[in-house]
Amino acid sequence: MRRGLDRLRGICLDLPEAEERETWEEKTFRVRDRIFAMHIADDGDGRPALWCKAPPGNQTHLVEADPARFFVPPYVGPKGWIGMWLDRGVDWLEVAVVVKRSYRLTAPKRLAARIG
Repeated sequence: MRRGLDRLRGICLDLPEAEERETWEEKTFRVRDRIFAMHIADDGDGRPALWCKAPPGNQTHLVEADPARFFVPPYVGPKGWIGMWLDRGVDWLEVAVVVKRSYRLTAPKRLAARIG
């Protein structure tokens, strides 16, 4: 489980001005004080997960396409955030895509424009 957090941390902190903070006893990743990703150590079933912002319609598409990997997280799910399990067969390239998309939705435009 720790290895997954370390990989997620590397993806998130590689983004311009990203920082890590612990909030609600979970690791959160922020840009200019705004959360773009959260690592949930235990979703209640002992499974680690990532929660990120998603563009409109993306949450429904991902959950319907692959409910074994994606889910609607509590609290932030109604705002369009997506949950992604980080414990079984994780595709870290896909995690990076999801995190970068969330960052682009959160960061100021000039910072968002700096990532590929």
